[in-house]
Amino acid sequence: MSDIAQKSADNPPRKRRLSFPTAYTVLLIVAALVTMLTWIIPAGTYNKLNYADNEFTVTYTNGESKVYPATQETLNELGIKAELEKFTNGDIYKPVSIPDTYSEVTPHPQGLDDFFQSPIEGMYGSIDVVFFVLIIGGYIGIVHYCGAFTAGIQGLSQAFHGREQWLIIIVMVLIALGGTSFGLAEETIAFYPILVPIFLAAGYDAIVALAAIFLGSSIGTMCSTVNPFSTIIASNAAGINWTAGLNSRLIMLVLGTILCIAYLIRYAQKVKNDPSKSLIYSQKAELEVHFLGEDASQPVAMTGKIRLILAIFSASFLVMIYGVSSLGWWFTEMTTLFFVAALITGVVAGIDEKSFVREFLVGASDLLGVALIIAIARGVTILMDQGMISDSILHGASTLVAGMDKGLFIVVMMVLFAGISFFVPSSSGLAVLSMPIMAPLADVVGLPRENIVSAYQYGMGLMAFITPTGLVLASLAMVNVTFDKWLKFVLPLMGMLITLAAAMLLISVYT
Repeated sequence: MSDIAQKSADNPPRKRRLSFPTAYTVLLIVAALVTMLTWIIPAGTYNKLNYADNEFTVTYTNGESKVYPATQETLNELGIKAELEKFTNGDIYKPVSIPDTYSEVTPHPQGLDDFFQSPIEGMYGSIDVVFFVLIIGGYIGIVHYCGAFTAGIQGLSQAFHGREQWLIIIVMVLIALGGTSFGLAEETIAFYPILVPIFLAAGYDAIVALAAIFLGSSIGTMCSTVNPFSTIIASNAAGINWTAGLNSRLIMLVLGTILCIAYLIRYAQKVKNDPSKSLIYSQKAELEVHFLGEDASQPVAMTGKIRLILAIFSASFLVMIYGVSSLGWWFTEMTTLFFVAALITGVVAGIDEKSFVREFLVGASDLLGVALIIAIARGVTILMDQGMISDSILHGASTLVAGMDKGLFIVVMMVLFAGISFFVPSSSGLAVLSMPIMAPLADVVGLPRENIVSAYQYGMGLMAFITPTGLVLASLAMVNVTFDKWLKFVLPLMGMLITLAAAMLLISVYT
């Protein structure tokens, strides 16, 4: 036997282990499935009502449009149970589906060219979010270059030593409050580079940091109380006051948040006691180097300059929260805020121009992958819109629940909203599309319409934990965790939340 043959016999080739695909591949698979669905599901649409310049415009399924006076009589004639004021004051700002107007239209199946163009069109359609993410990355890079993060993490680690569980409680409660009040969701992307190193330094893994932020945002938006992008828009579109059903959703918020905190603390404590119990233990060293740096153990003095940089950093997030919740800010204003904060930080730290540009670009490049995921996810929605299958799915769901017992009806409604939200991940978009169609079904089975609003919120919120077309893949990319590891972590919790949500809906129906 030759030497080469002998070596081959002694060292047989190892079988390549299959690994779960990246977030990019998962989204492209979803996009391919949606493309195929546009060939299977009949294309259809509802007539749409849009308010602008003190008049209503109805766009019909044949593409024609007609202008109507912006009066309550017009809304009543069209069967839309909403007050005129909700349109004029901007509470309802997207086109609303008109009940009982669904009809099939000429099919518009998406082809290979549409599939390959969808990520590019998604980038154009989500450019405001993409720039926000990149500017945040650049700002993080500048603050990290100053050594402020390392000093801050070391200080917090000392302050919370022996009380690390309070990190989980504080972060999750604060973010859940943001979610339930003003829809804190996409903005949480900015928190991962800050909080992940703190949780790693506390002895936890990256999943704990991810879950504290993402679960907090998800449970907050799932149990929205005064969130204008879900509760208020959905209630307005359903023709009821947004305070109807508020007490039930508030109880669900408290119980759901407690359940999420308890579930996460249990996992976090297990990881802290034995790091090998982590679902991502194989990535431990890699993640610690990435987020903490190779010199993270070297003490950094908390100088007056670093304190000022950290104060500017903290203040920028407080200003962002205030601007979004009280001043009507959106991505343009938020992005500008962090760009200005980066410039101020560079001046305070005395960074020269070339170093500033270099570190800003390095920080932005770290989040480029996240920006691409957001663009691909937006491309999936574009495929559905162009294929005209979203309204067809909504129409099919509305006919499915006809004649059901009210208890079964409300639980099935929650499940249907969860399924529809996969195709329409926008909370406000789903509300204005579905509420005019779904809310009147409550009248048929003798239920108050606020139960439909609650079913919409719970179903949409539950799907947000795992739907690839939402924020989950972008969030996972922030902490370098694959989708399969997240599913393994979150699915047992989802089972508990589904049971809790169904129980709350049944209690509201039968009491």
